[in-house]
Amino acid sequence: MDTDSDLHTLIIGRAAMACRFELIFNTGEVPHATQLAIEALDLIDEIESRITVYRETSELTLLNATAALGWQPVASDLFALLMHAQDLFALTSGAFDVAAGSLVRSWGFLQRRGRTPAAADLEQARTMAGMQWVEFDPVGKRIRFTRPGVEINLGAIGKGWALDQVVEKLEAAGVKSTLVHGGSSSVRAIGIQGPDIPGRSGWRVGVRHPLRPGKRLATITLENQALGTSGSGTQFFIDRGKKLGHILDPRSGLPAECVLSATVIAPCAADADALSTALFVLGVEGLNRVAPPGSAVGAMLVLPARGTHAVRLITANLNDQTLALEPGEGVEYQRFS
Repeated sequence: MDTDSDLHTLIIGRAAMACRFELIFNTGEVPHATQLAIEALDLIDEIESRITVYRETSELTLLNATAALGWQPVASDLFALLMHAQDLFALTSGAFDVAAGSLVRSWGFLQRRGRTPAAADLEQARTMAGMQWVEFDPVGKRIRFTRPGVEINLGAIGKGWALDQVVEKLEAAGVKSTLVHGGSSSVRAIGIQGPDIPGRSGWRVGVRHPLRPGKRLATITLENQALGTSGSGTQFFIDRGKKLGHILDPRSGLPAECVLSATVIAPCAADADALSTALFVLGVEGLNRVAPPGSAVGAMLVLPARGTHAVRLITANLNDQTLALEPGEGVEYQRFS
C-alpha cells in the first residue's frame, strides 16, 4: 500500500539568486549527501556570479557592456544557453525574450523598485529590446548586438539552467533520486521520493493557489522532469491603485495581464522556467505553442473566473497519474485539446 509514512528526507539549502535553493534527498540513500549538496550549492553560487546582471564583473554584465561594439567571445556553455534562448524566442513568437533587459530597466525592476515609465521612455526601451538585435557566430562562439542599448537578462531561465547543471553533477556522482528547487517555482526531480515500492513513482510537488495564500491548488508528480511556475502573486507593485506584476510582455513592453499563474512541466528546468514565463504572457493561445498535443511538455494555466476566489484551470498533456487536483470549491477545470 502506498502511504507517506516511509517518506523521510534530508534537506540542505542556501540563499542564491534572490531566493532559497534546496536539495532534497531520501534519508540514508546517498552517501556523503551533505558534502554533495554543499558542492552543488557552490556551483549555483558560481553560476550566479557569471550570469547575474547585478554584479559589474559578471560575464553577462561585461557582454552587455561590449557586444554593441563588435563580436565578443562567450564561454561555450553560456553561448549554448543563449542560442537555445534564441530558439525559444522563435518558438514563442517573442513572448520569451532574454534580450528585453532594457524593458526590465525602464520599469525599475533592475533596481528592485517598480515604477511605471513615461511613455517616451518605454518606447525608447522597446527600440532596444529583442533577440532580433542579437547575432551569433556558432563557429567562433561569439555574439554581437546590432543595436546600442540591448541588454540580456537571464532572470526567466537562469535558475532552471542552474538546476539542470546541479542535477547533471549529482547524477555523475551516482545519485539516483533527488529533488532540487530554487524558490519553489523552479524544480527538477530525478528518481523516486522514498523507497521504490509498487505503485509509487516520481516526486510530488504542490502548486499553490494564486488567490488563496497557503492553499494548494494541485499536486504534480514529476518523473525525471522539471517544473516551472510563473505568476505575479509575490513580485508586483501598486501604481494608482492597480497591481502591476514583474512579468513583462516583451512584445508590448507592458506587464502581462489576464493570467494568474502558468506552470510548465518539461524534461529540463531551463525549458520549464522559460516556457512558463512565455505561457504567462501568451495565455490560452500559447498552449498550442508551449504544450502542443502529444508533446513531452505539459502545462497548467490558471485564469480568473467568476467569484472572489474562483479560478479556471486549463491543463495540457497532463494525465491523472501526473496531476491531482486538491478538493475545494471555486475551481473550474478544463482539459485543453
